[in-house]
Amino acid sequence: MPPAQAAKILRIHISEADRLKGKPLYEAIVAKCRELKIAGASVFLGLEGYGETAEMHKAHLVRSDRPVLITIVDTPENIERLIPVVAEMMDTGLMASSDAQMIRVEKKLAAQQGTT
Repeated sequence: MPPAQAAKILRIHISEADRLKGKPLYEAIVAKCRELKIAGASVFLGLEGYGETAEMHKAHLVRSDRPVLITIVDTPENIERLIPVVAEMMDTGLMASSDAQMIRVEKKLAAQQGTT
C-alpha cells in the first residue's frame, strides 16, 4: 500500500445559482484551484438541501438552485493558502475543513514506467 501523507479536506457548500463575474461560482473555484496548483477538486450537485436561512435549494421548473458541494484535497499548507482566496470569491456559503490522510495510487503511471 502506498504511504499516507498528512492532508486536509476542504468542503465548500454553495448554491448552483451562485455566480462570480457571470460564471458559475463552482467553475470559478475549480479554475482557481487549478491555477494555484491544488492537488484535486471535485464538484458534486445535490438534489436538495438548505443552509442557515432554511431556504430550500432544489431544482425548479423555471430555474435551478440546487446545492453544490466542492471537495478539495491537498496538503494542510495548500488548503490554508486556498481558504482566504475562496472566501473572497464567495458572497454566501459555508466552508468546512478536516484533517485527513492522503494516499496516492498511481498504478498506470508505474506500469508505463515499467515498474510495479
